[in-house]
Amino acid sequence: MQIGPYQLKNQLIVAPMAGVTDQAFRNLCLRHGAALAVSEMLSSNPEVWDSDKSRHRMAHSGEEGLRSVQIAGSDPELMARAAQFNVEQGAHIIDINMGCPAKKVNKKLAGSALMQAPELVERIVDAVVSSVDVPVTLKIRTGWDPEHRNGIQIALIAEACGIAALAVHGRTRQCMYKGDAEYDTISAIKQSISIPVVANGDITSPEKARYVLDKTGADALMVGRGAQGRPWIFNEIQHYLETGEKLAPISQEVKRQVMLEHLTKLYDLYGEFKGVRFARKHIGWYFNQEQQRQFRAEFNRLESATEQYSMVECYFEDLD
Repeated sequence: MQIGPYQLKNQLIVAPMAGVTDQAFRNLCLRHGAALAVSEMLSSNPEVWDSDKSRHRMAHSGEEGLRSVQIAGSDPELMARAAQFNVEQGAHIIDINMGCPAKKVNKKLAGSALMQAPELVERIVDAVVSSVDVPVTLKIRTGWDPEHRNGIQIALIAEACGIAALAVHGRTRQCMYKGDAEYDTISAIKQSISIPVVANGDITSPEKARYVLDKTGADALMVGRGAQGRPWIFNEIQHYLETGEKLAPISQEVKRQVMLEHLTKLYDLYGEFKGVRFARKHIGWYFNQEQQRQFRAEFNRLESATEQYSMVECYFEDLD
């Protein structure tokens, strides 16, 4: 998988997910087999860049591997300025968000709402690509709604404007995350353009990863929710793609190490107060089985990093 001058080590990319793919999570996924991790989306509005949320999302110190930063907005000039700013901060790749289905993003005509306005898409992509010297990628959906799947049209615009790679989520904006992702549109997009295409949507197992690659002919895969509470899924997928065999399940000791490292990184990144609160959702994804409901409930009541860390340690000690 090639993005501009950058050769990725494999075909596996971490999807940008707001409130999830912070630096702590990205680095974990990279260490467990992902070739690239795209940051949470950053607003192109410079008035919010000084907020705590934006500062954390723009922080690249300690980042492992290539830095791909996603920007979101609807004003071509502001998007170009945001791209330039993030390159100055150390971004190796700029990614444009035209895939987010969230209402608070779409009501500003950003994210997947832009797929309704191909002319504006062209202006934004052209402005961003021409404003920086690094590769620019684009993430879209298959269309606005099932009756208006214009992914091919947007893909052709992207290619003509110099986009280096295109990621496509197999749902329309109207579908949000409901139902099953469809891959026929991604396959059609791949056949319509010559730039690399990345398939995204419902890739939750090594077998599904193989199926999606074969179905779409995509150059790479982007894994989002399938990696929540399971950052090692990238090693599992890569092993299956290479050998056709499933990798042995990771040991409880490795799970313990990953979770404790994740907790430590969250506390370091956000400080104890916010780190404890971010930890609750991440640990909830790790312990997502029905029989672990009581553990999750007790963990979510804890108010200190020490208590959270100790509870996870004790859980694995009890298993031993």
